[in-house]
Amino acid sequence: MSAADPDAILQVEAVSLAFGARQALKAVSLRVCAGEIYALLGPNGAGKSTLAGLVCGRLRPDAGFVRLLGRDPYADRRARAALGFAPQTLALFPLLTVAENLEAFARLAGLKGRAAREGAGEAMALTQVEDRAASQVRRLSGGYQRRVNIAAAILGHPRLLVLDEPTVGVDQAARQAVGELLRRLRDGGVGVLLVTHDLDQAADLADRVGFLCAGEKRLEGSPSSLLAESFGEQTEVEVLLQGHERAVACLAGEGLAPGEEVGTWTCLADDGYGRAAELARRLEALGLRAREIRVRRPSLSHLMARIAGRREPAA
Repeated sequence: MSAADPDAILQVEAVSLAFGARQALKAVSLRVCAGEIYALLGPNGAGKSTLAGLVCGRLRPDAGFVRLLGRDPYADRRARAALGFAPQTLALFPLLTVAENLEAFARLAGLKGRAAREGAGEAMALTQVEDRAASQVRRLSGGYQRRVNIAAAILGHPRLLVLDEPTVGVDQAARQAVGELLRRLRDGGVGVLLVTHDLDQAADLADRVGFLCAGEKRLEGSPSSLLAESFGEQTEVEVLLQGHERAVACLAGEGLAPGEEVGTWTCLADDGYGRAAELARRLEALGLRAREIRVRRPSLSHLMARIAGRREPAA
């Protein structure tokens, strides 16, 4: 077994965990350093939430170890005190105001009186929710609720912040606000472990990403380097359709697969612009016209499909 890494805020080393006959994690290792955003990605059931539970000290591994600032978060409350956790399910009191919520959580974190009020004010300032201090949480938009949820998690000035799907169910403006907040925390030296299905957000924010699949870590690195290593000079061709059945049959016959958005079909190609022109000609020969044909670099969604063993669009 490897020794604890003194340079990592978080070290997860060869952890395995089973629930009965189901092996949830299999020898998973990762590290998060100060001032780093690490995004943990993978399909449903990959083991992301189980790994987050180990990091937060809620579960103990069957094998391997977890160390937060060199301590075991399952056994050592000093390790847990260095961690902030913002769960996917909002951990807030809906009938209390934003300020009342944060003061209550500050007291739970051991602050009292003026220190609790000052801690709540500091968290509101950092997450930029001061303008909603007197509003009941239940009356806030989803984006503001998410930011207050993060504010509650950073009250104790954590060295590591664990976020479980922090932008689920929010609009684009709220996603951007959360992203800006995470960058500020990272720039302030906080390590961030981001558990998310939002691959675009991960590509935009994360210094490194790790892919879990069936309880195993399959790949790890910076988004740009992983995409370059996996796809080289290939580009994605995306066709937006008007919904005509003959167009669908044509694109399927050309090896394109349905995209993530309804009405889109995609493939990977060595010569994306040439492939796009060819597809446009073939559709035109059938008397059809695509609404739009785009050429762009492959994304983490392509990498996720490859890792998870799903069908990739043909080249």
